[in-house]
Amino acid sequence: MSQSYIQPYLFFAGRCEEALEFYKSAIGAETQMLLRYSDSPDSMPPGMLPDGYETKVMHASFKVGGSVILASDGCGGEESLGFRAFSLSLALPSAADMDRVFNALAEGGIVTMPLDRTFWSSRFGMLKDKFGMGWMITIDPSVDSKPA
Repeated sequence: MSQSYIQPYLFFAGRCEEALEFYKSAIGAETQMLLRYSDSPDSMPPGMLPDGYETKVMHASFKVGGSVILASDGCGGEESLGFRAFSLSLALPSAADMDRVFNALAEGGIVTMPLDRTFWSSRFGMLKDKFGMGWMITIDPSVDSKPA
């Protein structure tokens, strides 16, 4: 029996391609696959997609480090859902990497907890990026010197 695993699947309400480019520059994400609604061999049911969504992203996958995240533009109407009640946690190997990534993700977003020492980590911070995605940035526990 193969091992089970969970993958985040993010819906960007018509901004998926923009998000993929943003994460490429901000955190070095690599798009592995991108399929548009117009690429589907089957027609979408009538009324399923808003006008103009034919060229939007039906399904994509992108890799960040060793993790694969799935993404889509959705089918319209996801604007009201947003990204609530969860965050993506990203562990980085150095303070310099943390500064670079945190600042890049914060561009156009909101810092909810600046990078700083905490009782559980020598460096940790939180933000919501310009797409509303919550991020928790931490130093990789294997290299963390832990606060005293």
